[in-house]
Amino acid sequence: MSAPVITIDGPSGVGKGTISKALADALGWHYLDSGALYRILAYAAAQAGVDFADADALVALAASLQIDFTSGAQLNGKSVERFIRTEQAGEYASRVAQHPQIRSAILELQRGFLKPPGLVADGRDMGTTIFPQTPHKFYLTAAAEERAKRRYKQLKEKGLDGNIAALFRDIQQRDERDTNRADSPLRPAEDANIIDTTQLSINEVLKKVIGQLPFEVDVPLD
Repeated sequence: MSAPVITIDGPSGVGKGTISKALADALGWHYLDSGALYRILAYAAAQAGVDFADADALVALAASLQIDFTSGAQLNGKSVERFIRTEQAGEYASRVAQHPQIRSAILELQRGFLKPPGLVADGRDMGTTIFPQTPHKFYLTAAAEERAKRRYKQLKEKGLDGNIAALFRDIQQRDERDTNRADSPLRPAEDANIIDTTQLSINEVLKKVIGQLPFEVDVPLD
């Protein structure tokens, strides 16, 4: 690898995005929100009227997109952060990601984020498929009920609507789809450090992650 990589995988609602961004900022490394790539593609497809079942059309669309995470998620120079963080966008992204052709098309785009001084990559298959050679792998998990509560709180903080029962069902359905897909199913890498975040605060999870790293990480912790 041209630079070190820390991968943080897991299902939605386990805190991997918050942890990954905090690590990237503290280390001064690049950050890859791999799940956002699928959300952005799904959003672009919905805007263009592309059928989520049409893998060839989705691959062609993916090749035309200009995506950047320097200041939030940006598509073709415009912020799409608010649009791609909705539950609907997550549902659409999960459907798009089922196509092996789409995952292949996005794979090289994901690996293109690996540049010096290093990369923190969060997603569902960063440690198993995209950067399997890195020794710094983490897999976060949490009970579905707790993840639904966290997602509900996030939506409320952003001024968006949410229903805990519906969120719980969506999380279960998405987990079922992601763990049973034929290509790059959601699962921890054999050499990943697995952390159950159900009863842990963000700071407690950070402490556990940092304790397994050989890097000096200056993150303010309580």
